[in-house]
Amino acid sequence: MGRLFASVLLAALLGGCVERTLTVQSDPPGALVFMNDQEVGRTPLTRRFIWYGYYDVQVRKEGYQTLNTTTSIIAPWWQWVPFDFVAELLPLRLEDSHLVSYTLKRLSNVQIDPESIVDRGQVLGERLESGHPTTRTAKPTTRPATRSK
Repeated sequence: MGRLFASVLLAALLGGCVERTLTVQSDPPGALVFMNDQEVGRTPLTRRFIWYGYYDVQVRKEGYQTLNTTTSIIAPWWQWVPFDFVAELLPLRLEDSHLVSYTLKRLSNVQIDPESIVDRGQVLGERLESGHPTTRTAKPTTRPATRSK
């Protein structure tokens, strides 16, 4: 029993580790990347991560449409329970690398007439309940206070 405990303790102390990296690329490069509302940098970038699962991703670059998406980072089989315990105990350095790539769409070169935007805003403003003349409430009228005798 003592030897088994000593063996497990020694294996735990000498055990390896898992290095997890995520590489993010974009077309065009140089886009700003946010993961779960945290800025992580400009593409191409490589960073370490701890958690597997789903990440809310936003990719931005001037002159391109902002891309909002969800990306899943799935653990390799040797990181699933119960294999993960054995993988952590092995005296090896394990690497788990993931690559995700995003393509941004160029913004339209069509010029927008500012007057048409103002006109559209006025039409939409009139459609609002609070702006529609029939739904506006009349200003309250004040009446002199009278006392009954």
